[in-house]
Amino acid sequence: MSERPTPVTDLAWSPAQARELGEGVLDLWTELLERLPAELVTRERTPAETAAALALPVPEEPTPTAEVLAHLRELTFEQSLHMGHPAYFAYITGAGTIPGAAAEFLAAALNQCSGGYRLGPGAAEIELHLTRWLATRFGLPEGSGGMIMTGGAMANFVGLKCARDQRLGVAVRDRGVAAAGPVAIYASEEAHVIIRRAADMLGLGADAVRAIRVDGEQRMLAGALAEALAADVADGVLPLAVSATAGTTTTGSIDPLPELAALAREHGAWLHVDAAYGGAVVLSDTLRPLLAGTEHADSIAVDPHKWMYTPQSAGCVLLRDFGHLSRSFHADASYIWLDDAVRQGIDFAMHGPQFSRGFAALKVWISLLAHGRLAYARRIEQDMALAAYLGELVQERPQWELMCPARLSICCFRHRPDGWTGTEEELDRHNERLMTAIHADGRVYCSNAVIDGRFGLRACIVNFRTEAQDVERLLDVAEELARGL
Repeated sequence: MSERPTPVTDLAWSPAQARELGEGVLDLWTELLERLPAELVTRERTPAETAAALALPVPEEPTPTAEVLAHLRELTFEQSLHMGHPAYFAYITGAGTIPGAAAEFLAAALNQCSGGYRLGPGAAEIELHLTRWLATRFGLPEGSGGMIMTGGAMANFVGLKCARDQRLGVAVRDRGVAAAGPVAIYASEEAHVIIRRAADMLGLGADAVRAIRVDGEQRMLAGALAEALAADVADGVLPLAVSATAGTTTTGSIDPLPELAALAREHGAWLHVDAAYGGAVVLSDTLRPLLAGTEHADSIAVDPHKWMYTPQSAGCVLLRDFGHLSRSFHADASYIWLDDAVRQGIDFAMHGPQFSRGFAALKVWISLLAHGRLAYARRIEQDMALAAYLGELVQERPQWELMCPARLSICCFRHRPDGWTGTEEELDRHNERLMTAIHADGRVYCSNAVIDGRFGLRACIVNFRTEAQDVERLLDVAEELARGL
């Protein structure tokens, strides 16, 4: 008779153990929320110092829960940059909604794999409903929808993958792109680098992306696009896709979407819109007209973890025809068995590059349920008002100058000391040193902008905790540190 294995329960914590750790983490979280306004945004640490504090040896036996919580406390308060801090102005990373964080905890506890419908039916239906609703906000028709991705890089990649397969024929998935001949993707000089990366990953080569000139407001020139399209067609190059940007990373500029849509349609090219940042304005009825033209898009990338404030990571790709996803990603395998007698829902593993997928849609969905769309609309409008206010403050102070008008929730500016007699290149170096000083100081945190070759500071407001006093503090601290230079 076979000997029955003895149970091994080391990893199967009891509910009491789970509560002890869970309540300890909850206490850390609420303490962070209480302390956040008075905390530094970040503390200057060398990589060696951070590693020494956190890179503990993996033990042979369990670490007591109290020690685990002490380790997490060190991470939380000493070794992290706080993106939820009201004085965090760098990059385009949201503050992280409180309902979203709670939903993320439950999603991890449920541990559903949303790649297969049977493995997470609730997860699949919420993701479908969420993405269909987002698609309607962009003006896409019935039959549109999408899926939640890890971020804008993957959302843009998936949209352009669908463009490749539709334009070259789905047989390209088997035969590859070599037989298709030369193709081109058109994006502005200000488009995010992930468009070139997507072309690389699609086997087209990054050089297949044409960098189209921009106007004085950093928007793609429709005339320059028309010239590039005509030149490629004359040279036997197939226009694959026009990738418009709705909210450039540096300045928040929005390409002339209706004009670009018309040119794409004229040449039979796919219209993709990278709205990873600016797409959130469709939640506001007042601001929605800024994205007029997205209703013509074949695919759209939008990141809820940017201006919808959702905790990392949550990107989203939307397709005018949801069926393009399965045509581009469906794969057959003997170990994937579906019982035809059982009604099946959507298997997201057959609609995107991932087989194993977490339930990232839940934090986006629960945040929307808990706050309601109008709260998002008011907050997004407030962020734009704060960026405009910062621009006004810059113009009121003699040692500061705007690099361009505030657009969406971004304001770019730089310091020019009284009586400055140096070159523009030297002024660039001065502002580089100033940004380094700001980061080292830790009271406020912004990023940089390079506009028309000139270096300056950049504040991006995508934080529901940021208000006028925080914008004022950014300029006050920067001015104080600039005097020290």
